[in-house]
Amino acid sequence: MSALAGQYHVYSCRTPDGEVAPVDGWSESATGSYTVTSDTCAKPGGALIAGLIAETTRYANTNMATWAFAAPVGETLVGAKLWRAGDADGGAAIGASYQYWIAAPIEADIFDDCSYLAGCPSGVGEIGEPMSPANQIVEPAANLGPRIYVLASCGGMSEYRCPDNDGDANGYAAVVYLYAANLTLEQSTPPTASNVSGELATAPTLAGTSDVAFSASDPGSGVYEALFSVDGQVVQSTPLDENGGRCKDVGETTDGLPAFLYVQPCLAAVSADVGFDTARVANGPHHLVVTVIDAAGNSATVLDRNVTIDNPVLPGTGAPNGTGATTEAALTVAWKNTSRNLTTSTFDAPHTIVGRLTGAGGAPIGDAQVGILSTPAYAGATTAAMPSVRTGADGRFVLRLPAGLSSRTLRFQYSSSVDAPPVVTRTLSLRVRAGVALRVSPRVVSVGRSIYFTGRLRGGPVPSGGKLLVLEARSPGGAWLEFEVVRSDDRGRFHASYRFKFPGPADYQFRVVCEAEADYPFATGDSKVIGVFER
Repeated sequence: MSALAGQYHVYSCRTPDGEVAPVDGWSESATGSYTVTSDTCAKPGGALIAGLIAETTRYANTNMATWAFAAPVGETLVGAKLWRAGDADGGAAIGASYQYWIAAPIEADIFDDCSYLAGCPSGVGEIGEPMSPANQIVEPAANLGPRIYVLASCGGMSEYRCPDNDGDANGYAAVVYLYAANLTLEQSTPPTASNVSGELATAPTLAGTSDVAFSASDPGSGVYEALFSVDGQVVQSTPLDENGGRCKDVGETTDGLPAFLYVQPCLAAVSADVGFDTARVANGPHHLVVTVIDAAGNSATVLDRNVTIDNPVLPGTGAPNGTGATTEAALTVAWKNTSRNLTTSTFDAPHTIVGRLTGAGGAPIGDAQVGILSTPAYAGATTAAMPSVRTGADGRFVLRLPAGLSSRTLRFQYSSSVDAPPVVTRTLSLRVRAGVALRVSPRVVSVGRSIYFTGRLRGGPVPSGGKLLVLEARSPGGAWLEFEVVRSDDRGRFHASYRFKFPGPADYQFRVVCEAEADYPFATGDSKVIGVFER
């Protein structure tokens, strides 16, 4: 299976939560008199507006207002959700009608329209209510490509005329308001890295903060981050240049992809010198990989080598570890809200661990460091040291783990004095259900048409040969039935399709299941359930 190209979102006019966004990648054109294109996105209720003012009679196909989006060279649209409203209140005459339409990837491939002659006198959507559900449409998969067109015109047979009417309440004979667009762009060309130097690239033994310097370039979305992986686990990610704030993930996605406000958000070329804190990793031999990624998630290897980490242990003073330090210490650790040593959670759930360190007779050992070793739950995983926790005056401590961790074993240990071996250890296990992001398009189909599945695993590391995933379907309330098994790429991305063979109408639900395997550190988990209607 060939590797999938990288993807990222771009928000236009508004973000999904309604905040104002630029309209990068969009261009306007207007032909004929009283033809209007304007960008009012920054105003309350504003939009990209294409309209014909109702002040004159027009000949068909001579007056047109257009907003057009063009993906950067080498990229294409693989998803588009639009919020729009409009009307064609100027009316119709023999052979000509006021209209608006949205088309892609060429102007003639219409997937949303409103024509007075075709029975759309009252308009479409809710004008002035930008993020109303009535305004939302999804571009069909068959129309996806490098461009989108949003147009208003007098259309029909050449030489025929649209009437000179008063138009709608805003004075338009035909108008379309594009209030927001959530566009998913795909880039197939990865970044490149060169001129690698620095201690991290050459020294066989590393300690403290070591650096790697390199040059990177990217022909599409731009150079985004440097990722540092140790023994297959990402332990540090460093943005390389935020490009004045443009190259910053603004979030609000549901599929795990980054989102930006510009079609080429990050710099095309950077020279970087990035430090890596080796104290994040336990002493000993390790496999270190540094990669640079573009905004779409495509990657290039900066360095790939074996290194030895040799950070000094705490100064060998033999000083007691904590107030009331003793070799007869007792250590208790537990997951908050459960007495079991094992807890199972979803991918998005954070985790809290509570513990207490005591001496003889239950006396607290305060201001003591408790070390933590973490071993991910996949074959061949390397144990690494986490930052230690310090007890309070009552001997208690709280450790908060972020959401998105993989399944793992955590070993807590206490030494009574600096550099001494542990005198007490305790172990907790975390089992995390795999997180799977899934998108299905289109959501309304007919017999003989296909729907398309795209998505990605939300956690890693993903096995080098990808991960098997099971696609399942059911009628609402029925049993889940497996209909296809796919393999992701080594970044966890997958795609598939299904063609409907029997006529509707019928409702269906789909999901993707990621089953537990020894080389992927997650328990069995599944995606959200997505409904599709066959008409």
